[in-house]
Amino acid sequence: MLFSIVPTLAIILSSAVVPSALAADHQVIVGGPGVLQFNPSTVTASPGDTVSFTFKQVNHTATQSTFANPCEMADNGFDSGFIPVSADNTDGPFPVAQFTVEDMNPVWVYCRQANHCQQGMVFAINPGDKFPAFQAAAMGIPVGSTLSGTSSSIPPPSTNTATATPSLVTVTATVTISGQQQVTTYGSYPGSAAPTAAVSSDHKVVVGGPNKLFFDPANITAQVGDTVTFQFMQKNHTSTQSTFAEPCISLTQTSTSGQVGFDSGFMPVADNATTFPTFTIQINDTAPIWAYCRQATHCGSGMVFSVNAIESGPNNFAAFQARAKQLNGTSSTSSGAASPTNTTNGASSISSIGVGAGTVAALLSIFVGTLL
Repeated sequence: MLFSIVPTLAIILSSAVVPSALAADHQVIVGGPGVLQFNPSTVTASPGDTVSFTFKQVNHTATQSTFANPCEMADNGFDSGFIPVSADNTDGPFPVAQFTVEDMNPVWVYCRQANHCQQGMVFAINPGDKFPAFQAAAMGIPVGSTLSGTSSSIPPPSTNTATATPSLVTVTATVTISGQQQVTTYGSYPGSAAPTAAVSSDHKVVVGGPNKLFFDPANITAQVGDTVTFQFMQKNHTSTQSTFAEPCISLTQTSTSGQVGFDSGFMPVADNATTFPTFTIQINDTAPIWAYCRQATHCGSGMVFSVNAIESGPNNFAAFQARAKQLNGTSSTSSGAASPTNTTNGASSISSIGVGAGTVAALLSIFVGTLL
């Protein structure tokens, strides 16, 4: 299904039906600070009505899927594409994607950014009573389970829908983000940290320093809504998201699903420096986050970092660091080094950059350059 860019930041997702003078426009908010959801999550619309998706922070899509495969793009389905919105854009204007309803059949929608769909970021037009089952299938929650905040169990999906073994549980938490309390529902990995109510924290991590090739601390536990601020010391280091399987290769490069990881870029600091650059990520769920320094052989020397590593399981921080050393900074499938990828939009983080005493929110990180 084709769409086109039109003035006032709007994207028309479908023009098969021309709205009449009596047609309704249904407003849907996509994302927002610390929010991974469509609001509202369902609408009931008549043929000729429009659904206007207003995109908030940070980078999301409105992509048509199917009931059977909630997190996969439907053949010939509409797709807004990724709509980046800066984290410091609080007043707008915000981009809008508009879809015209053709009939009363259900329309299933998801966000295809990273693992947002698997965390329940889905939406439906005219779903009847099937939306809980659609969302549960997206999150891998089995039939008969109870979604957080409800008293009724999830109805069974259609007979041709496979139910995955659950790897997530649903958690509802109240967090403070930018001075405002918000209630958020998100996917939490079994064994990971429990949510913190009403308070968010910033975790300071020192990167490098004179004769220091490590993150300090190298392994932390953080709650949804918390931030992690990396402070870069002498010489030249990065904080780059990777995976447990490929510790020293950027997540952006190894992902097979288009997932984009954060990357501070190189942060050169002189030996006599008195101010130090910082890079901040925001924690959006409790899934483990893996990172490394992509300068020279630093990763192969064990300069790696993790958030919410499940220490009771095999994929703990010590195993992650040992794997980085074992692979000697290279891929297990390729000897090529990671290419620099500098972006704010990762599987579980919102990034900002700061230099010296403050941090300035940004949608895209800034390449600072390479100092060997």
